[in-house]
Amino acid sequence: MKYIFVILTACLSLAFASKNFTTQIALLKYNGGGDWYANPTALTNLANFCNSKLNTSIDPDYATVEVGSVDLFNYSFLHMTGHGNVVFNNAEAENLRNYLIGGGFLHIDDNYGMDPYIKPSMKKVFPELDFVELPFSHEVYNQTFQFKNGLPKIHKHDDKPSQGFGLIYEGRLVCFYSYESDLGDGWEDREVHKDPEAIRLAALQMGANLVEYAFTQE
Repeated sequence: MKYIFVILTACLSLAFASKNFTTQIALLKYNGGGDWYANPTALTNLANFCNSKLNTSIDPDYATVEVGSVDLFNYSFLHMTGHGNVVFNNAEAENLRNYLIGGGFLHIDDNYGMDPYIKPSMKKVFPELDFVELPFSHEVYNQTFQFKNGLPKIHKHDDKPSQGFGLIYEGRLVCFYSYESDLGDGWEDREVHKDPEAIRLAALQMGANLVEYAFTQE
């Protein structure tokens, strides 16, 4: 499976060099009752922003893929969001683990209320790993766009500082968890949340960094 990702990653990296190569990002569908489908315009706007600013050619019509599906392996960038419960059964946890250790990347964006469920769910995927807060010097904050103070704060939520956590497997960041930030809300259509343009831009720039990081990992 790892060799599939070597080929896929090599192809996806061409998205940064040629607008003739089209790829697709995906939204992760999970069980448990959480609204995995929240922020329906977010990934379309992120794709368009990346195409404009990073010279990519990402299809704005993003895919939706279930955690336990073999189709997971068709995408180098998965986005997961919601407000509530998340449940992975054993087969789903194993599938997601194989995807991530094989070269995939998962961005989990707490849309508010996911935190009590995300950590135990991902512990089922990686029993040997714990989320660690990433230093501001990490690559995800230093791609095309620079975030010297780490993850930008997009929405108030509990009025805590935004934090970026990661799961690192054999030296590679396989999962980035944005907490108390709500990047996806900042990616949505302007009229949905009516964020100031500077806030919305910061959210899109950070999202573009995550996509760039995911697409260029070996």
